[in-house]
Amino acid sequence: MAKDDSVLNQTMQAIEEKAVDTSKKVRVGLIGTGWIAEEHMRQFVKFPDAEVVAMADLIPGKAEKFCQRNGIDASNIHFYPDHASMLANEQLDAVSICTYNMTHAQCAIDALNAGVHVLLEKPFTVTLDEAVAVMKAEKASGKILSIGFQPRMDPNMQQIKKIVESGELGEIYYIQTGGGRRRGIPNSTFIEKKTAGVGALGDIGCYSLDMVLNAIGYPKPLTVTGYTSNFFGTNPLYSRPDQDHTAEENAARFNVDDFAAAFIRLEGGVILDFRISWAMHLDTPGDTVILGKKGALRIPSTECWNGTVGGEMTLYTDVAGLQTETKIPILPAPKPLFEMKIRSFLDAVKEGGQAPVPSSQILYNQAIIDGIMKSAEIGREIEITIPEI
Repeated sequence: MAKDDSVLNQTMQAIEEKAVDTSKKVRVGLIGTGWIAEEHMRQFVKFPDAEVVAMADLIPGKAEKFCQRNGIDASNIHFYPDHASMLANEQLDAVSICTYNMTHAQCAIDALNAGVHVLLEKPFTVTLDEAVAVMKAEKASGKILSIGFQPRMDPNMQQIKKIVESGELGEIYYIQTGGGRRRGIPNSTFIEKKTAGVGALGDIGCYSLDMVLNAIGYPKPLTVTGYTSNFFGTNPLYSRPDQDHTAEENAARFNVDDFAAAFIRLEGGVILDFRISWAMHLDTPGDTVILGKKGALRIPSTECWNGTVGGEMTLYTDVAGLQTETKIPILPAPKPLFEMKIRSFLDAVKEGGQAPVPSSQILYNQAIIDGIMKSAEIGREIEITIPEI
């Protein structure tokens, strides 16, 4: 076992063995009770120091059915028709926001203004302006705002950052990243602008951007040339039916991106070449590659982007004049990534710590997504301007 691996394992073991103080439970509210809320709920019920006491959903009866479907004792849970009434009537410590993308910003702002800590599912928001507004509310409230990027908890993602920070690659000058699915278009609220606002770019593109941007310290994005398309989502041949719509109906209402690509210039002279897909005639648009002046790292692509990397990584360096390749083995996660995401948020709330995935970083992620959409719409490169917060 390499020295770095042993240190990482010791860190993970320390997290795993940390005693949980149950003398005070974190009172949690769920905003939105769709499928992603099921995973939040599964994790919250694992922890004896957390208690989901309220749920809000715009669809009448949906939250109650959510509890029935998941075998949840709802005797001590209060149900609300919207997040505003829940925040007004409950004494909450924290909320998980599990709504569709277009409502992320308003729900987060209202919760922060109510003095509640926030775990906000990805993507952060739909637009850069929305992200800035949320962060202003965060700053005014003094509460924790953490963005739901569970891949951050994966030891392999952490290993990528450690390799970059070790200096083995030297100065980074070019990154290629992305990934995606040959076929993998979701339905429901994901495929319409009125609910999702953005498609594959925000759904899974934010993950691949975070992997490399976090590894290199999240430099500020300066310019972007973006491209988006939806050739597959709008074609009934590649759409899928769901309980409410036929394949033809889903194709007709599809009006977000199912593929996106961009060329991004970052502060410090780093070039980021990006592409992401829900559907294409290819198994992958390419592995992630981080090129440095001393070495390079290849990270196999992954289909879904809500977990770990796609396979063992390869480090390319020169040793004594010889071109060498070093395989970086896959590291097992000590616990499910989603569980660690929820646990780290609860710990931050209880201990007054920092957000596990801070908005100050994901702001740049959102600025790139926003820039890609704007550039694609006008068909040329644009500058990325991020307001002061």
